[in-house]
Amino acid sequence: MKKNVLVLLFVLLTTLTNASIAEWGKTGHRTIGAIAEKHLSKKAKKHIYRLLNGSTLAFVSIHSDEIRSDHQYDHFKPWHYVNFPADSKYGEHPTNEAGDVVQGIKNCILKIRNEEVSIKEKAFYLKLLTHLVGDLHQPLHVGNGEDRGGNDIKIQWFWEDSNLHRVWDSDMIDSYKMSYSELANNTNYKTKKEIQTLKQGKLIDWVTETKKLANQTYNSAKKGDNLKYEYMYHQFPIVRQQLDLGGIRLAAILNEIFKKKSDWIDHFLSNTPDNK
Repeated sequence: MKKNVLVLLFVLLTTLTNASIAEWGKTGHRTIGAIAEKHLSKKAKKHIYRLLNGSTLAFVSIHSDEIRSDHQYDHFKPWHYVNFPADSKYGEHPTNEAGDVVQGIKNCILKIRNEEVSIKEKAFYLKLLTHLVGDLHQPLHVGNGEDRGGNDIKIQWFWEDSNLHRVWDSDMIDSYKMSYSELANNTNYKTKKEIQTLKQGKLIDWVTETKKLANQTYNSAKKGDNLKYEYMYHQFPIVRQQLDLGGIRLAAILNEIFKKKSDWIDHFLSNTPDNK
């Protein structure tokens, strides 16, 4: 009996540990989904409500992590990130043949806009797109391959073992002790002109922007550091900025996707290299 109890405790602890490792964490992804919902057009809201059977973007934003244990979806795993050298741009080196977050976003957009794709399949790619746009705005999802986007940079977060990637995924957000709805409702006020400015650029431009931020993130800490209040003070405003930006840009994409014709989408996806 005692042995069975110990085994059960081990399984529970292992499950909880594994569940805590996810891009942006659940709170971060749900925050981006909730922010996006505030910026959706009436037409986009109508289409999304139909495709998701009434579920919100915040609710479906973690679907791509929930299906990771199902091996039929293994080929989507590389879509959550992209790695290339710090001093280069996306497309200057051979891209991952299995895909990456850039190709993932592009493919999701094309699938949702394709009239020949079934409603069920469109719903799947809408959930995936919601997640991937969030991933694109987490700096270390556009990181370096040699350290697996900061996963191999072992540090401590308030004396607990962690790594640089996890600090940006979830440690800072969890330490802030706000729910996703509280974070979404406490973004800095922006004028319509400021919001329009944030939507500008192509997909390839957004990748370049995140890569610059990733380079700054790598310089913010080194292996073995014990990151605490000072790090949180300087870096968490950037986390909040990226969550807000991810939500605004997700809404921009969705608003255009559900238009019959969108020159914006064509411009947004132009010059995005295909997998080599």
